[in-house]
Formats: sequence, C-alpha cells, structure tokens
Amino acid sequence: MKVPLFLLAAVTLALPARAADPVAGRATVIDGDTIEIGGERIRLHGVDAPESWQECGDGDGGTYRCGKAAAAALDRFLAESRPARCDVVDRDRYQRLVAVCFRADGREINRWLVESGNAVDWQRYSNGAYAGTQELARVRGNGIWRGTFDLPCQARAMRAKHKSSC
Repeated sequence: MKVPLFLLAAVTLALPARAADPVAGRATVIDGDTIEIGGERIRLHGVDAPESWQECGDGDGGTYRCGKAAAAALDRFLAESRPARCDVVDRDRYQRLVAVCFRADGREINRWLVESGNAVDWQRYSNGAYAGTQELARVRGNGIWRGTFDLPCQARAMRAKHKSSC
C-alpha cells in the first residue's frame, strides 16, 4: 500500500520531538548563559544571566559590568572540571541547543549559575526548578544580589526598545 507523501509528512510532524543525544566536550563561554561545545551553541536551560553590556549596582554606590563578570565566573567554573556534558531539552528560536549541563565532576552548571548569583531562575522555562537556589543566593547577597539590577530578560527588552516577553 502506498502512503501519500503529504500524509506521511503530517504524521511525522505530529510525533513528539525527540531530544537530541547529549553533547559533551570542552566548553567555551559565549556569554553568561550560553556555551559552545564542538561548534554547537548551547543555551543553558531555565536560567537567564545578565547581558555582556549590562551594568548592575555593586551595593556600594558604584556599578560594574555584571554580564561580563557572569561570563568570566562561568569560564572559571568550567575550567575547574572539564569536560562538560549537556542533556539537550530543546532548540530555541535561534537554533541553539537548550540544555541542562554538567561539569566532569557532576556539578550542574545551570544550578551553579543561579547559586552563585550570576544568573536568575527563568521560571517561564524552568518551572521554578531553581527558585530555592535563587532565594539562597539572594539572602546571601551572591553576585548580582549584592546590589541592584534589572532582570536580564527585562534589560534585553529595554536595550532593544520593545515590550518585554519575559
């Protein structure tokens, strides 16, 4: 029996997307919430770090480039235990992989970013998976929590001069 091509395509599109195989290797930092392994850009799932241009209050009346600081902290954290492994969750609108990633010693990179105050729990995607970790970072004054900041997604929207879709 021959199945019409359009019917086969419709059935294939209706099937749930299968997550890609894990990606592993030496991770390089693109920014505070994006890494690259083997030429593949990977957006860290459920977290949002300040943009590289973004400034935050330092708690002492000054400002600092918190996005640049987040990227540098991530680079140091990754260097402590290589390689990294990422469990792919999805692809984003920029065709980057979206994943939960781990260092060679098993520490979750996404969670560490929130714990260290270098990113916030992006509840829209994480479903609050890092909410408790974020509250601890806030109480301890870790990273961006030691001063003032715009939520990273909101800062992006302000820079682009359009309504936030956070």
